[in-house]
Amino acid sequence: MDYRKKLIVAPGSKVKLKNLDPGWHGEHGSEKEAAEDIAKHLASIADHQRLLYGEKRHALLIVLQGIDAAGKDGVCWHVIKGMNPQGVNVSGFKQPTPQELAHDFLWRVHPHTPGLGQVAVFNRSHYEDVLVVRVHKLAPKSVWSSRYDRINEFEKLLHESGVTIIKFFLMITPEEQLKRFGERLDDPMRQWKISNSDYTERALWDDYIGAYEAMLENCSTKHAPWYILPSNHKWFRNLAASQIIAETLKDLHMKLPEPTVDIAAIRAEYHSAQAAPGKPEAAKSPKSGKSDKAGKKAKATK
Repeated sequence: MDYRKKLIVAPGSKVKLKNLDPGWHGEHGSEKEAAEDIAKHLASIADHQRLLYGEKRHALLIVLQGIDAAGKDGVCWHVIKGMNPQGVNVSGFKQPTPQELAHDFLWRVHPHTPGLGQVAVFNRSHYEDVLVVRVHKLAPKSVWSSRYDRINEFEKLLHESGVTIIKFFLMITPEEQLKRFGERLDDPMRQWKISNSDYTERALWDDYIGAYEAMLENCSTKHAPWYILPSNHKWFRNLAASQIIAETLKDLHMKLPEPTVDIAAIRAEYHSAQAAPGKPEAAKSPKSGKSDKAGKKAKATK
C-alpha cells in the first residue's frame, strides 16, 4: 500500500480528525507482519541518505508534530536511527527563551534548517507558534492566524533552496495517551520524560485538536505536504513514516558524484604499494613525477 497517497493531506482540503482512526494499521495485521517491510524501508533510507550526503544537491527536512506521547521521539529512535549521524541533525523546539521571544517566531528555527547534503529533523517545530500560542492564548488571533502564510512562505523558500520537506502529524487517542503516561510512570528509563504539564495539557485536548486541524488545512502544500500518521500502533507509525521517507528520497533520483582523481593512476599506486608491503613510498607530484620528499630536499639546498 502506498502510504504517501493514503495518508497525505491534500492541499486545500478540510480535515476532521474525529473521522480518522488512530488505530488504523493498513494492510499489515501485526508488527511481526510489518517487520520485513520496515527493515526494507530503513535500508533504502540509509542508502539514499548516502547519496544525498555525497551528491550535495538536495537536503531533507522532517517535521514531527503531535500531542504529548504521540511518538515523536519514537520516530527519531526507530526510523532516523539508520542514517549516518554525520549528515543528520535533530532539533527540538519547546518553550522559547527570552532571546528567541525578542525576535520573529521563525528566527529560532531557521539556523537549524538543513544545508545541501544534510538531513534535519524537527521534534516539534515552528508549528508550535500556531498550536501552543493559539491554545494558551499567548497572542491574539490576528497574530497567530497570520503565521500560516508566513510558514508557507518560509517553507517555499526552503523548497526553492533545494530542501525537500516531509511533515508528519502523529495521531493517537486520549486513551492511548493515558496508557503511555502510565507506562512512563512504571519505567525508570522513561520517567525523565514526565512533566507537570502532562495533565494540564491533556485537559485541553479538544482545543489542540482544533489547532491541529487548522494547521493541517492551512499548511499542507505541494512543496511541503502534511501526512497524518495513525500512531496508536507504534509499529505502524514506524512502517508508514519509513515508507514515506524512503519513497520521497528515491524520487529525488540522486547519484554519487564522479571521482575527482584519476582512479587508474591511484589503482597503480595501490598495486605498487601491495608489491612492497610495509614500505610506504614517497608521494609523487602529479605533474613532475618527483616525490614530495625529493622536491623538499631540492628546495632546501637552494
